Formats: sequence, structure tokens, C-alpha cells
Amino acid sequence: MDLKAWLATAVASNADWVKSFGPYQAHPALAVDDARFAAAFEVFTERLKDNYPFFHPRYAGQMLKPPHPAAVVGYLTAMLINPNNHALDGGPATAEMEREAVQQLATMFGYDTHLGHLTTSGTIANLEALFVARELHPGKGVAYSTEAHYTHGRMCRVLGVEGHPVPVDDLGRMDLDALERVLRTGRVGTVVLTAGTTGLGAVEPIHEALALRERYGVRIHVDAAYGGFFTLLAGAPGPEGLPEEPWRAIAEADSIVVDPHKHGLQPYGCGAVLFRDPSVGRFYLHDSPYTYFTSEELHLGEISLECSRAGAAAAALWLTFQLIPPTREGLGQSLAAGRRAALRWAELIEGSAHLELYQAPELDIVSYFPVTEAATLSQIDAASNRILQEGMTDSDPVFVSTLRVGADRLTALHPKLVRDADGARVLRSVLMKPESEGYVDHLHERLERLARA
Repeated sequence: MDLKAWLATAVASNADWVKSFGPYQAHPALAVDDARFAAAFEVFTERLKDNYPFFHPRYAGQMLKPPHPAAVVGYLTAMLINPNNHALDGGPATAEMEREAVQQLATMFGYDTHLGHLTTSGTIANLEALFVARELHPGKGVAYSTEAHYTHGRMCRVLGVEGHPVPVDDLGRMDLDALERVLRTGRVGTVVLTAGTTGLGAVEPIHEALALRERYGVRIHVDAAYGGFFTLLAGAPGPEGLPEEPWRAIAEADSIVVDPHKHGLQPYGCGAVLFRDPSVGRFYLHDSPYTYFTSEELHLGEISLECSRAGAAAAALWLTFQLIPPTREGLGQSLAAGRRAALRWAELIEGSAHLELYQAPELDIVSYFPVTEAATLSQIDAASNRILQEGMTDSDPVFVSTLRVGADRLTALHPKLVRDADGARVLRSVLMKPESEGYVDHLHERLERLARA
């Protein structure tokens, strides 16, 4: 895509639409001449250079990458109109686009019927899911693994419900025996299972937890904010294929959260929440006599805790899905490349004398640590931090992140390590850009060189 040409076309299209309503006089209060703008814009663009190169495969730190050009063009084109998807009269076109894009997400997960909408983030999407859970199970708490995103504990406090952190196994997945012990207390109404933890990309046993739902009458909420789009690789041929069971089981979950602004190629912020039972919409009921008046159809604001939301986010997602749909042959190809990159790097690390694999990647997050002279947790921690800092400032920079792991987990997976601290930082790399597949050998060489130093 020629982004520059399509952005110019977007501006021209908007100008033509504006002209169709007849001329009007622009008010001088908001006028800015090009010379003044140029001065401010020069400062602005210079300040934006104080960023890491999220676009480049040498950046393998956090879950960050630029949106697809189609999403950029879609967002800008709609942003010039600035629709608000809260009410149909605030954005009739983009509200319809939102419904269609959310239907594609529901189909991707296997929902036959659904109620859902976009949100500004996975945090808000999870808040909505837990809000509905609280209304359905008043007085009951929420169980989530200790590796779940911190938003769940935080939102339990916001909602005034009891949170129940559940221990994980050695691979960072919820321990279902520990979960059942919590469920036996009768204090839990909802269980959160994570499909792709943000630390390690671990996929919790959703298919096995469904039996506990029937036994204890709890709701199952799947937080697939990070990993949800990997459902496209469930049962796929080749090394990138994933076990089908946990992903297919998502279709039986009561609610799902996924973030298109992660693997869905969208700009921030674009999250989504889906409910399997549309009747939960009754918990959102409210009156807004000055808002919902142009249509008898259900307004998106009537099934959302948020009020104003950018219609441009829905437009960007809709346009992207027209070109790269959430199917294995479409968006799945991008995820497959990142998954193959992670597997390739894990293989290189396993053959290295200077790096050691912390645990095998389940999705596209690779975790590893430097081999140190003394195999102590304190030396590994210090070396990991040194590599992080030196990698960012090197003339051939590489950007990774660290993950703090407790001593019990580290020594359980790596018994040879000497436990002289309560934990250590290990290195963590997120290979969510498909370009990582062609760059991973260079990443490995750079990390080996840093580890040797």
C-alpha cells in the first residue's frame, strides 16, 4: 500500500463529502497559518523520535507494533468526520461497521449467538465481563490465576467483589486442583481463564475447566486479550499449529475478551468483549433521553459501560478485516509467522552455550536467560538487566524486556540453578511482527554476543 497516496485520498474524500452539504464560513477562532503550524510540527515530530522502533523486528520488547496501513487509512478517514459510536445518530455508518466487525470476531471464536461491542481497551472489556458476572452472581467472588493480567485483581476492587488468586503450575498455567479447592468454598461465581498470559503467553486449560463450571455452577470468562487471535492456528498443519482443545473450548465460555490492537493490526485503543448469551444486555439498561432518539434499533451505548467511543476505531477494524479477515488464510498467516519465529529462536537458544531457554514458547513469546559463571539467581538477574540496558544503547541495538520469576518456579524448571535470592529477572521477547521470522537469526546472534560480554 502507498500510505502517502491513500492518506491524501482520505482527505480528498472527506473534502468532497463536506462540500455536498453546501458552503459555510469557517470561524477565525480556530485558524492557524501554515508557518505557525510548521514551527510547532517540527518540535512535535522531533519529540516523537523519543520512542523505541516498534516497527522494526529488532524491537522484541513489549507487545507493541504499528497498525496496518489499512487501519491507519480507515482510522484517519473516519476520524475526519469524528463519529461517536455511543449512539446511532453519533455514528450510523461506523456503528454498523462495528456490528459487522464484532460479528467476525464472534465467528472466529465459534459463537453462534452473541452480544458484544468494541471497547477502548482490554481493561475496560474485562471490567464489563466481570460487571455482568457480578450481576449474575451477586455476593460471589472471581477466581483468576496468579499469572492473569493484574487488571482482574484491580477490577475486583473496583466492582467491590472478592478476588481469589489461584496458584499456577510450573509452566504458568492455572492449577485446576487449586482452583477446585477454591470453588469448594462456595465463594466464587466466576472463573477467569487466560488464553495467552502477557508474561509468557501461557494458555490455560479452558477445556478442562469447563467441567468445573458444570460441577460448581460458575461462569467461565476467557481473557484472550493478548492471545485470542491464535485461535486461528488451532489444529493448523505445520510447526505453527496449536493444540485444538483449549481454543475450541472458548466457544463454550460465557464471555470473551480480545484486543484487536494487539494481534488484530489496529491502533490503540481497540478492545472487544463478547457474551455468549445476548440476554445479559439487560444489565446495561439505562435511560438517556437526549441520546437515543434517531432509531428504534439497539444503540451500542445501550450495551456498553462506556459512553463516548471513537467510531474511527470501528472503521479501522472493519476496513482491515475486508482485506485481511480473521481467518486462518487471512490474519492467521501473520500469527503463523510470529509463532514460527518463536519456535526457531527457541531452537537456537537450546543449542547455545551462552543462553538458556526458560520454557518452551506456547505462542510467540520467547523467555530465556544468560548462562552465568556461577549459576545463581542473583547473577542471572544482574546479567539479564545488563543485557537489557546494553542492548538498547548498542550501535546495533536490540530491544527486549525482562520478566521477574520467583525462585520456586525458576528452580523447578531449572534444578541446577543455585537459589541465593527470592527470584530473578529473565529475558523475554515478543515476536508479534511477522517480519520477526526473517530476522530472528540476527536477534539470536545479538543476544548471544551480549551474553558473552
